[in-house]
Amino acid sequence: MLSLQNAGKRFGPRVLFMEANWLIRAREKTALVGANGTGKSTLMKVLAGLEQLDYGQAQQTRGMSIGYLPQEGLQLTGRTVFEECLTVFDELREMEKEIERLGGQLAVLEHAGPEYEAVAERYSMLQERFHTLDGYALDAQVGGVLTGLGFGKEDWGRLTDEFSGGWQMRIALAKLLLAKPNLLLLDEPTNHLDLETRNWLEDYLRTYPFGYILISHDRYFLDVTIDRTVEIWNKRLNIYQGNFTKYLSQKDERRTQLQSAYRNQRLQIEHLEAFINRFRAQATKAKQVQSRIKELEKIERIEIPEEEPIIHFKFPQPPPSGRTVVEAEGLAKSYGPKQVLSGVNFTIERGDRVALVGVNGAGKSTLIKLLTGDEAPTAGSVRMGHNVVSEYFAQDQYKVLDGEARMLDDISGAALKVPEQALRSLLGCFLFTGDDVFKPLGVLSGGERNRYALARILVSPSNFLLLDEPTNHLDMRAKDVLLGALAAFSGTVVFVSHDRDFIDRLATRVLEVGDGTVTSHEGNYEDYLRRKEALAAGESAPEAVAKGRQPEDAAAAANEDASEANGSEADAAPKDRMRRLNPIKQKQMEERCVFLEEETPRIEAAIAHTEEQLGVYVSAEETQRLSRLAGELREQLAAFTAEWEDLMMQLDGQAALNG
Repeated sequence: MLSLQNAGKRFGPRVLFMEANWLIRAREKTALVGANGTGKSTLMKVLAGLEQLDYGQAQQTRGMSIGYLPQEGLQLTGRTVFEECLTVFDELREMEKEIERLGGQLAVLEHAGPEYEAVAERYSMLQERFHTLDGYALDAQVGGVLTGLGFGKEDWGRLTDEFSGGWQMRIALAKLLLAKPNLLLLDEPTNHLDLETRNWLEDYLRTYPFGYILISHDRYFLDVTIDRTVEIWNKRLNIYQGNFTKYLSQKDERRTQLQSAYRNQRLQIEHLEAFINRFRAQATKAKQVQSRIKELEKIERIEIPEEEPIIHFKFPQPPPSGRTVVEAEGLAKSYGPKQVLSGVNFTIERGDRVALVGVNGAGKSTLIKLLTGDEAPTAGSVRMGHNVVSEYFAQDQYKVLDGEARMLDDISGAALKVPEQALRSLLGCFLFTGDDVFKPLGVLSGGERNRYALARILVSPSNFLLLDEPTNHLDMRAKDVLLGALAAFSGTVVFVSHDRDFIDRLATRVLEVGDGTVTSHEGNYEDYLRRKEALAAGESAPEAVAKGRQPEDAAAAANEDASEANGSEADAAPKDRMRRLNPIKQKQMEERCVFLEEETPRIEAAIAHTEEQLGVYVSAEETQRLSRLAGELREQLAAFTAEWEDLMMQLDGQAALNG
């Protein structure tokens, strides 16, 4: 279908890949993966015919059609959304016009004449072909794809010029899906899609009749849509059978084998070099030495490239807030005649990891802004709990940054008490190294500025994080590190993300925003989907959730859902009655207790060391610094101790309930 033979490509003096051999067969569903900068998008452009190889060749089957969706940069103008999508079928529409014209001719021609027979034959052939190509259902096809990609019927008649860049990319994706080329090349197709639209695209691709190649940083999306993984690593293409999870397992095995081969080769080289150096000066060994030199020259050296640098950080553990972090009562928000939220009630408690889900435009970002106080409610109230300190990361956080300010100066201004070296270390964790820290923020790309804005938040400790799309512009490895930091964070997190895997692994609760309401669902996104499917199928929610849980979790989940169903009994119970915890949240509390138990002795040791240093006078400034440090450590120890005691009380209560 399409193949690369000994293919190579450079970017300036740097080789992206070389000696690449890849046979792309019909109907193969492939992921193209690799570290940032290895040349994935460049290789996609080569396959699409938009760039040429520097070495080797690319060959494709005659008549093969290829459709390519870049990451960004497309701009469609001059037509309505529906008309733009119909341009995919220009050939069919011309065929339809010819069928109509021929039908008109048949109505006036003499049936017995030779011209009638020729027109009738052409008319019959075109009709059959038009029917085979499903030409009578073009409008239905376009409507189905546009609806799946989140366009309401009211959008179909709007000009494409009216839509933002993200929606422009959706229109381009709709055209590709409708065209159904033999090979689809999709570079980050989920970048501008919400969760519901991603779910639709997953289903569409699973039934796509031809082959496709995807670049994506969404682990779950890849797992359910591909059966082959091609990785650019060590300047070579490495092919793995199976989905993304299987690829990771096979890659670990392959790297272990490569490291073993590298060690064996080093031993061989060292042995040959030792022999050559030892006997080089002896005439009687000249023949053996020359033989060893030739053997050494023939060895093709194994290289193990350095792994891509990973973002390493953990959130500063803040002083604990009260048990109730935020409470919304009768919350409503409207913009002119448009009602976004109406009569919303919910409570968020300390330690919750709350995912806000819903289609684009449902009001997720509006709800976050109401929680931060950036927006005032039209009606109702949002009340913060005791000792709650919030921090907000917006989708367009980079826009509020001063483009003229140098990075290091800007972050120093936000953290006056933090030493410069510590700030530089933090920026290094976010891949800003060396002279990067002296760059003006205005010269950074949008993705880099958002990454910097996330780093800037870390120097301002808070116990309530509100994050709107924090994983945008992060690759998989960076997402994993962010996920680990949030999981170990002792505070409360409310976040919006369109990354299914990220939500599944982090959320302990889901708030569904839609139709002006907010509905709470315990558990992660998987549990939320099961409840939704159960309601659609007429089952009870506990029954559906229990299907997807481990046997030991099913009983606890059923008890939890049953208590939700018996609302009248719960309302009658005392407010301070112990609630049964979600198993995911209980596990996180237990892990947090272990962390606190391990961290407390370290803090105590640091306090003892600081007090010992205070006993030796160096200077007034050093004494003041050590005194401040000792005070901060004592405050942290007190906070950790209080948090540990509170967690143990809750866990003991759960043990009593379960006993």
